[in-house]
Amino acid sequence: MDNFLNRSVDLFDNLTDEESVALKNIFQYKKYNKGDFIIKENDTVPNIYFISSGLVKLSYFNSDTKEFILSFAFENWWETDFSAFYNQTKATLTLQCLEDTETYVLSYDNYLSILEKYNLSNYFLDKSIKGHIANQKRILSLLTSSPKERYDNFLLLYPSLVQRIPKSILSLYLGVSRETLSRLYRTSKK
Repeated sequence: MDNFLNRSVDLFDNLTDEESVALKNIFQYKKYNKGDFIIKENDTVPNIYFISSGLVKLSYFNSDTKEFILSFAFENWWETDFSAFYNQTKATLTLQCLEDTETYVLSYDNYLSILEKYNLSNYFLDKSIKGHIANQKRILSLLTSSPKERYDNFLLLYPSLVQRIPKSILSLYLGVSRETLSRLYRTSKK
């Protein structure tokens, strides 16, 4: 748990040392193995997860069990099925580990408590707005960009992830076939 406090986690930036220690004790450390599901569809979603190490994917499965990957989250990112978490409803999304993953878990009740007690509303609002902007850009990219442009943009935004994400999963995220992704990968190496 000390590793959480000692990391450059911006959550603690405007807190006193005493507040940081008290806040640190609110989080629960949880470790998951590669392939584990943190959230499954129809689960209750009582927690938000800070990814300390590892990599997860947030996905939706349609009625034909076709997977649509909404996002990846890795070190120093927050992730959950936000709609289910904020509305305290059942999950419509799944959160699965692509690598062994360490998280710090914040329950919904503790989330509400720290917003008020530690004046962290602006912190989480800023994170939410940045996430919303990123999602809008991703949607626009899927609607208007060619597969090559989507791939190049992913490389630009997340260069270190290309080596961490299996090509079959990256192709789902980019909305291209595995073969198209292989072709894009080969041409980008030239």
